Amino acid sequence: MVPRAPRSAITGTRGDAILVRLAAPPVDGAANDALIEFLAGTFDRPRRDVTILSGLKSRDKRVAIDGLSDDDFSTRLSAILNPR
Repeated sequence: MVPRAPRSAITGTRGDAILVRLAAPPVDGAANDALIEFLAGTFDRPRRDVTILSGLKSRDKRVAIDGLSDDDFSTRLSAILNPR
């Protein structure tokens, strides 16, 4: 996660990780809240389905998205990273 970007977006991958840039600053949990909101909207899930498992105070985070199969996640991520 890269806070204080011009706009929120998934911009690529680094190894097994997804690179997410967020417009929110890393102050008082604003970037974590923005990450949850962004991922929920991007993957069409309610906010309650997105959980930060680890890394609340780090740029590197582990996130779970409930109600989304691995195949659905991969398909949606591929569409984001490789638009036609």
